[in-house]
Amino acid sequence: MDQGTRDEMLGRLAEAVGSVTVTHPTRVAIDGPPAAGKTTLADELAAVLRTQGHDVIRATIDDFLFPSAQRYPRGEYSAEGCYFDTHDHDALNRVLLDPLGPGGDRRFQHAVYYHTADTVLSPPVTTAPADAVLVFDGVFLMRPELIDRWDLRIFVSTALEKTVDRAVIRERRVSSRAEVERRWRERYIPSQQLYFATVRPTDHVDIIVHNDEPRQPAWASQTH
Repeated sequence: MDQGTRDEMLGRLAEAVGSVTVTHPTRVAIDGPPAAGKTTLADELAAVLRTQGHDVIRATIDDFLFPSAQRYPRGEYSAEGCYFDTHDHDALNRVLLDPLGPGGDRRFQHAVYYHTADTVLSPPVTTAPADAVLVFDGVFLMRPELIDRWDLRIFVSTALEKTVDRAVIRERRVSSRAEVERRWRERYIPSQQLYFATVRPTDHVDIIVHNDEPRQPAWASQTH
């Protein structure tokens, strides 16, 4: 386990990206619980990679949700619904991960859904350079439908109780503390517990970033 500054950790992750040897774009997964700091880390890593001259594609699982009318057949607070009914993995593989993978034509779309407006998207198809890097953040990225699509796997680990406090701060302008706590304790945290019990995601990743203290993170590489 290494510990250091935020910049040191980002430098280590950028080195790991650079060490991947594939003949297609490098597909980097940044997995972890809600409010663990995945999006922030992905944005920071993308910025570092761009300063190093990489062509970076930034995308997120939130742009591959099913429309809200399809997401809640088991109820708004169902943990099983969060895990099984929320994300369109078939579309994610079809329009992004497979085109950027081995044998793909590198013609991709970075989204199929606009969360704020709850509308389906069909952005223009873009062709990625062969040496591009996809930095993709989201929950449940080591699940069976996706795990073979990644060339580098990173997990952002944070105590689940800490994610509740972060979520209350993050969402205070749009949701009350009671609403956020109910959503986390009934839906999001149990869905993560289901994910850990069934998939054991941290067994499958290359690097774990311990993000309880974001300015002084710790990280560990794993071999498989």
